[in-house]
Amino acid sequence: MANSPKPISSPVSEAWYPTLAFLMLAVGLVVTASFFIYEATSSKRNRSLSKELMTGAVASVFLGFGSLFLLLATGVYV
Repeated sequence: MANSPKPISSPVSEAWYPTLAFLMLAVGLVVTASFFIYEATSSKRNRSLSKELMTGAVASVFLGFGSLFLLLATGVYV
């Protein structure tokens, strides 16, 4: 006897999608703003490539997941 397949379900409840979208996009935009402020206020001699890469990566992750949850909250299942 074969096992019947289990339906695919999200690890996050659908009720949390709008909240997660808002929070992640807000955090991503704040980190992006801090990145731009850092770039505008620091001189070329004082800049750190590792700090720039880490800030960019954190902003990218939060904006990416925030966009994903925003699409899911509006009914676009990706």
